[in-house]
Amino acid sequence: MAPKWRELADRLAEEIRSGERPPGQQLPHIRELVEKGEGSKSTVHAAYKALEAEGLVTSSRGHGTVVREQAPLKRLGIGRYDKAKWRDGDEVAFIADRVASGRAFRRNEQTQTVSRVPAPPKVAEALGVPADSEVYARARLVKEGEQPTHSLTSYYRPEHVEGTRLVDPTPGPAGRGGGYRVLYDAGYEIDHMREALFARVPTAEEAKLLQLPPGEPVMELHRTTYTADGTVVEFAVGIHAASRFAWEYDFKVPDSAQPKEGS
Repeated sequence: MAPKWRELADRLAEEIRSGERPPGQQLPHIRELVEKGEGSKSTVHAAYKALEAEGLVTSSRGHGTVVREQAPLKRLGIGRYDKAKWRDGDEVAFIADRVASGRAFRRNEQTQTVSRVPAPPKVAEALGVPADSEVYARARLVKEGEQPTHSLTSYYRPEHVEGTRLVDPTPGPAGRGGGYRVLYDAGYEIDHMREALFARVPTAEEAKLLQLPPGEPVMELHRTTYTADGTVVEFAVGIHAASRFAWEYDFKVPDSAQPKEGS
């Protein structure tokens, strides 16, 4: 038989998932449930902590325990990099995700800082430069309203971006078309990329930056961007709050077993 706190947590979770308790609704104060006979203070507290760990509610001083928004953003795979979006228009990748999700966006929801740093080992390997040689790091924090969704840091070889607005130290986005448009204008048209994903426990710093509830994992993204001749022009590391995204990929299925001409 499940402990009483687990039974209470499961019942409340079902009410949240069914829509009976919608996003933004505050759960009863612990003392209210105690007075209704739902269990002791420690029982109700344990149930609320379980709901928080499962990503169903958030708890904060002054606001109590509130049901979280459960509809994640679509994080497009291939479609977010369509050249027509950033080369011919002004729809950078995070905006493409918002449009596909039917969600509003504001340009100030992506902040940016630029610095020149010694290349960490992974970055040096990806960019093909000696370890600790200086590279540019363009760090962004992306929010939906006041809620952070992810951070993304792009690394570049200095000779690819020196003198461009990509490394302008003035805070704020890179301008029309974003980073890929800047590379395109500098003569580095992106052609293909590789993305790798890892799920892990966040560091204390990441949990604070992304305002994560206890127990929520992050998805770490490594993106390597190439020109047609195989030159790596960007290596990016993204840290995404796992519950705030639904990852979506649409691609042509390869068939490397097709017979070649003349065979």
